Parts: sequence; C-alpha cells; structure tokens
Amino acid sequence: MCKVKRMLSYLLLISIPALISSDFITTESEHHKSDYVNSLPNVPNLAGRTIKKRSTEEHGKKPQRDLQIYSMKIESKVTSRFAHTVVISRVVNRANVSKEAFFEMELPKTAFITNFSMSLDGTTYVGAVKEKETAQRQYQQAVSRGQTAGLVKVSGRKMEKFQVSVNIGPTKKVTFELTYEELLKRNLGKYEMHIRVKPQQLVKHFEIDVRIFEPQGIAFLNVDAKFLTNNLTSIVKQTLTDTKAHISFKPTLEQQRKCPDCHETILDGDFIIKYDVNRDLSAGSVQIVNGYFVHHFAPANLSRIPKNVIFVIDHSGSMRGTKMRQTNEALVKILDDLDTKDHFAIIIFDHSFKTWRSSIFQATPDNVTEAKTFVQTISARGGTNINDPMLEAVKRLDQAYKEKLLPERSVSMIILLTDGDPNEGESNPTKIQKNVKNAVNDKYNVYCLGFGYDVKFSFLEKMALENSGVARRIYEDSDAPLQLQGFFDEVANPLLLDIEFQYPESAISGLTKSSYGQLYGGSEIVMAGKILDNNIELLRAEVFAQTANENLTLQTEVKVSEAENITQQQQYIFGDFTERLWAYLTIQQLLEKRISAETNEKKNVTDRILELSLKYSFVTPLTSMVVTKPEENENDTFVADKPSDDDEPLQEFQTSFGHQSKHSSRKTKVLSTRLQTLARPVHSAQQHFHSRLSPLAPPGVGGFVSSPGMAFRTQGRLQDIFDMPIYGPGLPIYATDIPIYATDIPIYATGLPIYATGLPIYATDIPIYASVGSSIYGLVDSDPHFIISINDHSDAICFNIDGKPGAILNVVTDPSPGFVINGQLIGEKKIETNKKINTYFGKFGIGNEKAGVKVEVSTQTITVFHGEDKIIFPWSATAYLARESFSISIVKEKNLTLTMGDDATFVIVLHRVWKNHPLHRDFLGFYTLDSHRLSNRTHGLIGQFYREVNAEIYNIRPGLDQGKPDATMIVKGHKLRVTRGYQKDYRLDPQRGTNIPCWFVHYNGKGFIDGIPTDYVVTSLFDSLYS
Repeated sequence: MCKVKRMLSYLLLISIPALISSDFITTESEHHKSDYVNSLPNVPNLAGRTIKKRSTEEHGKKPQRDLQIYSMKIESKVTSRFAHTVVISRVVNRANVSKEAFFEMELPKTAFITNFSMSLDGTTYVGAVKEKETAQRQYQQAVSRGQTAGLVKVSGRKMEKFQVSVNIGPTKKVTFELTYEELLKRNLGKYEMHIRVKPQQLVKHFEIDVRIFEPQGIAFLNVDAKFLTNNLTSIVKQTLTDTKAHISFKPTLEQQRKCPDCHETILDGDFIIKYDVNRDLSAGSVQIVNGYFVHHFAPANLSRIPKNVIFVIDHSGSMRGTKMRQTNEALVKILDDLDTKDHFAIIIFDHSFKTWRSSIFQATPDNVTEAKTFVQTISARGGTNINDPMLEAVKRLDQAYKEKLLPERSVSMIILLTDGDPNEGESNPTKIQKNVKNAVNDKYNVYCLGFGYDVKFSFLEKMALENSGVARRIYEDSDAPLQLQGFFDEVANPLLLDIEFQYPESAISGLTKSSYGQLYGGSEIVMAGKILDNNIELLRAEVFAQTANENLTLQTEVKVSEAENITQQQQYIFGDFTERLWAYLTIQQLLEKRISAETNEKKNVTDRILELSLKYSFVTPLTSMVVTKPEENENDTFVADKPSDDDEPLQEFQTSFGHQSKHSSRKTKVLSTRLQTLARPVHSAQQHFHSRLSPLAPPGVGGFVSSPGMAFRTQGRLQDIFDMPIYGPGLPIYATDIPIYATDIPIYATGLPIYATGLPIYATDIPIYASVGSSIYGLVDSDPHFIISINDHSDAICFNIDGKPGAILNVVTDPSPGFVINGQLIGEKKIETNKKINTYFGKFGIGNEKAGVKVEVSTQTITVFHGEDKIIFPWSATAYLARESFSISIVKEKNLTLTMGDDATFVIVLHRVWKNHPLHRDFLGFYTLDSHRLSNRTHGLIGQFYREVNAEIYNIRPGLDQGKPDATMIVKGHKLRVTRGYQKDYRLDPQRGTNIPCWFVHYNGKGFIDGIPTDYVVTSLFDSLYS
C-alpha cells in the first residue's frame, strides 16, 4: 500500500488592479521547524519564520550568499502587439540548513498572469485559475488557522510586483516560472514593452530574449536601458528585418558588476523596447489564426480635426503650493500648444466656480495670451465643488453649438483636473456622475485627471467611462507638469470621427467593440472576433468614418488561407495567439463596461468575464490562482492584497544605511479592510522592546529596529499596530517583550520605515519617535480637556469645558455630508455641594447621513445602526466591521478606530477605573486622526479647528503658578492671556497618559472658540448644530 503524501494549498489570489482589489494568498501549515530559540521570558514561542540579524561584511571580502540565483531568463514573444512573457528563475540553497527562497518579479499593470509554477525535489506544482469566491473560501479557512501568504503590489506608476516564497532544504534547488500576457498599446506613435530588471544580486546566467513579429513591417526599433552605462550599451544585441526583430541581453558576471571589485549588480531598472509598424491610409492590418482574427487600425496621412476644450480646474485649498504651481505651469504650456482652429474655455472651482470669460473662444494668439495671464493668477483656497462647474462646462458647449460658434466637424471635450473628493454643493459622487451623464447625453467626451491619492479614482473613472472618456492619475512628483502635458498630447490631435467597423454578419461572432467616437493621432484601434464559417475564403473589413473635410470609407479583403499561412510559419507565434488576444481584449472591454453597468446588466457582464477568465486561465479581478505544494514546505504567515487604482504605490528611497526601503506617499493611512485577516492579535505597546539598535545607526536615529538591509512589513496605521493611536513628532513609543504582528504598511520611526511580514519584531528599551501623519488635529479627554494644534502643528492650545452631567455637546458638525459627532457628559458618583463638578464624556454619537450610518459609543458597548441593521459590540472583545462607506476596528478594552469612507478617521479611547472607586466612573476620550476631506463649513468644539489655526504668542512672563509662565496670545482677532502647562494625551498610556505641553486658554476657551460653550449644546446624541 503506497503512502499518500498530504498536501496543502497555496492560494495565490492575483488580479488586475485597474478595477477591484483582490488577493494573492498562500495557505501554509501552522507547524514549522525553526532554529529560533526564544530567550525572552514573556514572549510566547511562535511557529513560523524568524528573522536573524544580518552580519556586515568587511570591506573587500566576497559576501557569502546562502541563497543564490544561478539562472534567470526573461523570454518574450510579441506577435501583432500581443506579448507572451515567461520568467524563469532558478535558485540554489548553498547553506546546510533550510532557507526561504523568494521569487520577485515586476510586471506591467495591464498584464494578465496566466500561469505560475514551482519545481522542487523533482516535482512541479502548477497553478490553476479558479473563481475568486471559491478560492476565497479556502483563504478564509486558512486565515482562521493563522495561515496565509503571497502578494502582488503596485510598484511605481506602470508596474506591479509579484512575490512568493518557498522553503528549500540544504543544497536543494527550486525553479520558479511565471507567465503573463498583455496587448501592447500604441501611445504617441509607438508601442512600449517594459521589462523590470532587478535580480538584486549577480546572476551567473542572466538573459533577456525578446522576439517580435509584425506582418505590417517594423518601422523603427529602440531599446532603452538606463541602468547601462554608455560603454555597456553594446551588450544589447538587436537584429531587425522587415517584419522581425530580435533583442538579446546576456551580460556576463563581470559586466553585471558596478565596479571591478564590487559584488553589487548594475541590473536595476527598466529595460524598455519601443517600436512602431509601417502604416498608410488603408483599412489596416488583419491577421487570422485558427478561426480567430485581429484587426489593427491606425491610418496615416490624415489631417487633424479641430477640437473644443473646456478645462475644469480644481483650485481648492488642498491644491495649495506645489500642485497649484505645477498645474498652472502645465496649463500655460498646453494653451501654447492649442491650434488656432481650436476653441477653449477655462472654469476654475473651489466651493463655487469662476470662469475665464463668459463663453468659449477660438485659440487666437491674443486669446491664448490673455488666458495664460489668467492661469498664472489662479491660487488655491476653499472646498471642492465638482458638480456645478462640470454642468457649467456642458452648458457652455451646448450654448456654443446652438450659436454656431464651433466647427461642425470638431471634437468637443471636457477635461477635469481635481485632487480631492467633492465636499461642497452636491457631494454625493453617484448623483454627480448621474448629473454629468444626463447633461452630456453622449455629445461630448469627459476626461478626468486625478492629482495624487486624495481623490477616489474609481469615482473619476466611472464618470469618464460613462461619457466616452478615460481617467488618468497624475502622480505627485516633480514631473507632474509633464504628465499633464503628456495626457493632453494624447488627445490633442483628433484624426477621425464616428468610426464604424463592419464585417460579414453571417460569418463573424464574438466581435469586440466596433464603433468609436474618435481616433487620435499616435493611437490605434484594435478589434478581434471569431470566424463562424470555416469555408469562408475572403474576410472583408470595411471602415466608415469622418475626416476633417469628408466622409471616409476604407475596405480590405484578406484571403483566410494566406493570412493563416503567414503567421503559422513564424517561430515567433505562441500557440493560438489571435484567440488569446481576442479573449484578453474582450475581458478588458467588459471590465470597463462593468464599471458603469446597471445591476442586471452588470451580472451578465460579470458572468461573461468569469467564463472567459477561467477558460483562458487569466487572473483577473474575478479569478484567483491556486497552487498546491507539499506540506513540508511551510512558511509562516503573511497577508497581502493586489491593489486597485485607488491604492497608492510603494515608493522607494535610499536610507542612510544604504539599502532600499519603501514608504507610501500619503502620511495618514486609512484603516485597511484587510485587518480582519490578521491571524494573531496585535499586542499592546505600553512596555519596552527587546532587541538591540544597530551599531551602524546614525546619531539621533533611535527608532530603527533591527539591522541595515532588513525590512519589516506592517499593516494598518502605527496606532493600529500598537493598539494606541500614535501621532506627533517627538512623541516616544515604548513597547516591551511583545511581538508585533502585521502586514503591508510602513511604520515611520524618525524618518525611517520599519516593515514586517507576520514576524515578531523585538527591540531594546529604545523609544521610537513617530512622525506618522500630522500632529494632533484635535482631541478631548478627561475632564473634558480639549487640545488643539496650532501654527502648522508646531504648538498646541488647550482649554476645558465646564458642563453639567447629562449635557450633550457638539464636537464636530459638517453639514455637507450630514456628518455629526456629539458627546454626552457624565459626572462623578458623588457630587458635593458648592464644589466644582468634574465631568467627563461617557457617550459619543457619530452619524453620517450620506453613508446612512450611526454609531453610539458608551463605556459598555458600541452600537452600529446601518440601514435596517443594528449591530452591538461589547468592549470585552476585539472586533472588526467593514462596510463600503465605513469601517470600525475595536481593540478589546482599549480603543476603537472609526473610518468614515475617505472622509475622516477618529479614535475613541476607553478609560476603565476600579469599579468600586468611591468617586470616578469609566469615561471616554476622543481623538481626530484625519479630517482633511471634511468641508470648510465644518464646525463644533473641535471641528472649527480642522482648518488651520494660526496664533501669535508673545510677552512670555512669570505666571501666578511657579513654573507655569503666562503669555499674551492673539488669535481670531482676540487678545487673550494664556498659561503654559500640560494636558494628558491618553492614546499611548490609558492609565497615566502622556504630558502634552500647551497654552491654556482660561474661562472655557473664551475668545478661542467661536461663541460660548452653551452654543454647542444639542438636544440628542445625533443632532447637528444646524438642526
């Protein structure tokens, strides 16, 4: 009887990020043999991977690598713009103990992974694409056992990073093989193929081999590898004939070295292949293989068509500074590039909108000059009202056509640039999308540019796709003006209007999109379909369109037998490439259609995407890849998500230690919905770390845990990881004897990130000085003490409110989304006559009309009202709840973090006192972590200070109490006496608190708050100040 080897499932949940997030997961055994010895008495022994401190090598000595990549080959075949890429990496473990081998590869965002396999000990474990929900059930089961793995992450603007690991025994080898496919898109007159080269070590056998076959003929070919110095560009070998190209890159070990005696590699960057094909004024090129055809259309020698452009530009307060300057700079250049036959208008908006002139004008030199002068005066201020200026833009175009001011044959478009979500006027994104769609009514194109990551890209994407446009993210970087100009260049030269493709109806099925509003110079239209009639000899394709001056009809006839013979004779062809290209293109177009589809249609579209994804083994937003591997190859836990376009990429920078680290461009992280997947609890941080700070750490870098070259990953904001909200430069964080478990978001300690991948992090009695996010926005805690940051968070003002038990005070009100936070005061158990009554917040009510949610927080329970649902959580359990519009994370008996969509994030801290205490009761504290998306109409005892507060403090002098100087403060037009003192921040230490220096405003904040305290009294827990 043969022995059956038990198997475990590697769930690799990977998908295209453009639409929805999905996961790449590996399930692993809980039991893992480890040579880690736990010498800390208070830390439980943990199964799984351990991290040991890396030793530094003496200068000049060759580093000994236990895990060595001895071979890496990237092979790509491109046929008619469809690229099929296979990456093979071979790794050997030269150590005498088991080691964990990582495979990392960066691939284009537009690519679909089609296969992944691992070969070890003579057995190959091959991935299978499954429906996402099926794989998700296995994933959730794995999570419940503390088992997860795998990841795909955004890496820069155009790439994603695929990463997976496997444990290999002493002297053993493993082979990783990844396959992905993509359709190269023509942009500004060329196709670009990006191959990210980053082995991170010298590789004995390294090779890139790319073969291109284009039946139309290759017009030009360029290879750009910026990591190669001029004297090494000859390493790249290019062979070009009429229809074929071969690119080969095989550097030797010596050629890979940064210097003759170095052990560092130069292979770190993008290997970019650019080319175009021959073109003429024809119906295009058609290829046929095994009953499927692909039709490429981009005719040459066409005159440009005039365009009419309405620029709708955000100049709200969040655009202040670099973004506004870069936008103005780009607009000036774009205006210069307008053709004199073009027409344009400019609308700028904050909480309202303003127009340059009252209509749309021709781009004459005088008009352009005047518009450039106007653009250079645009400054940032106010909120974000997107709805009204967009409707005004449509109105301008409608009126101009009605008055016959615009050429009959012209392209009209609205280009929206914004860096934030709507928070003024109509602020409901769905209503804005509907309003714009109804107004546009298929007459014009809407292009949406999202500047940075504070705008929800999916909102812009849907609005653009519903109106025959596209959405594009503009990255906050020094080249932002070039990005804006680059986008405009793509739509600057319309060549054709109202393009229709026709094929014999009885002979064709499954045709991809065949009608287009415009064709722009430098782009290309691609169609694909099935040929139903196996006996057909000729395939006829006709194209109908409008040029600048006339109607255009083009046609071509292709002999099926000859077309198939041309491609089948080529060694470049990978299987039935036309069929796979047709499936790829169909899925991509259906994914776009799915964004704006109504409920019934959306289900049909979803079913079709899933059907094709499974049939052709494409990993898409609806599918996942499952790989099986043997039980003995176990790793510890790590969780990761493949990102959506609303996620931001990890950016790399060089630390002072000389190794690569990653951080996110946004300072404050919204609580990840994936926190529910953490298999182990996050521990408290009210103690000290046990580990030694690296002796190489520069002076003053007190918070970097572990040694140079080692990275740790964490998930969630720093305050989530430590069970306490942590904000404020110079604020020390202590933790002792406790491992921290998390995944995927950097913790910033004095400017350096710490990463962990489900690994215990230990450190020694060293404060970590956090500079995550901004300093304290506003908080209220204890009797109720309010602390407000001023002068760009460089100082703080504090005040008390003396209220009566039972009174309900408004803390925050924003009427735009119907957002409110109120707190109810409680008193001590015994109230003595003629003595000051100490009051505290015993209950908070948080409501958001737009999200349809109310949350009531008391010292006993947390109650959530959402629609018809009522959910009650006790403080005695750690819990997590996520909905589309909000999420709540509860840390047992400590705090809860409430995130209201993308609008705001708050923490409520629970203070427990001895239940038999003769006076004191349990009470709550309130802390604001993020509020920048609330409107400028926000008010309340804390809400009024979400806008920047500036105060002048002078004449510091001895005060009435020794050690507490007085000063004069001018704020909001009032001159006040203030006293230097301290108030408590209980986020780190709920028992003792942390002293926060501040200037105390006397008499219930008189002169600092608007009005008087009784102005903020409301009648019920969810009433607004404006009720």
